[in-house]
Parts: sequence; structure tokens; C-alpha cells
Amino acid sequence: MEKRTFERIPANLPVSFYCCNSYYLGTVMNISKNGMFISTKEMFFPFESNFEIIILKDKFLKIPVKVKMFTKSTTSYNGIGVEVISPSQEYLKLVDSLGSLKPLKTNRVSTPMHYKS
Repeated sequence: MEKRTFERIPANLPVSFYCCNSYYLGTVMNISKNGMFISTKEMFFPFESNFEIIILKDKFLKIPVKVKMFTKSTTSYNGIGVEVISPSQEYLKLVDSLGSLKPLKTNRVSTPMHYKS
């Protein structure tokens, strides 16, 4: 299991992404220098683990990500936790503009990706 390096800060950023022949809209609920959680209305699987998201703030910011975990309501998948692959300077500036991030002092562990049928 991987440990988070930085705490997440609250965010409310609109995003879009295209994956597995489907277009999705969502909201970044929390963010860090190396990851974020995206809330969506409904996602369908199978789901590619690597793709690009587009954050819609001031200008379009394309960010390559890898799915690390997902959440599921009783009827559908409704959120994903993603790791940012090679964060760009623009992405790091965006995160810095949203708030101050501190390294975590505890050994918080992220939840591994799992699939439920």
C-alpha cells in the first residue's frame, strides 16, 4: 500500500475526461501535489487506469492521471481517487494557489483500487 506524502486540501474544481469511449464530467473534491479525488455522477466499467483529465479553471489544464481507487454507491460508481503522473509546473502552481499543503506526519495509507461486481 502506498502512503500519502501530502495532506489533501478541499477543492471545488470542474473537470472532464474521456475514457473507454465515454465522456465524463466531475468535480475535484480534494487535491494534493500528487493526487486528487474526483466526484462524478456515474461511471461505467471496465475502466482504463491511465488517462488525462482536464481541469476547467481560468484555462484548460490537461493532467495525466492513474486511477488508484474508486467509490461506489449502491447502484453506480461515483468517484475516483487518482495519482497525478509527473505533475507539471502549471498543476503545482494550481495546487499552491488553492492552499498551503503540509507533509503528513502520520502514516495515512491510501485505499487500494478494488472492483466490486
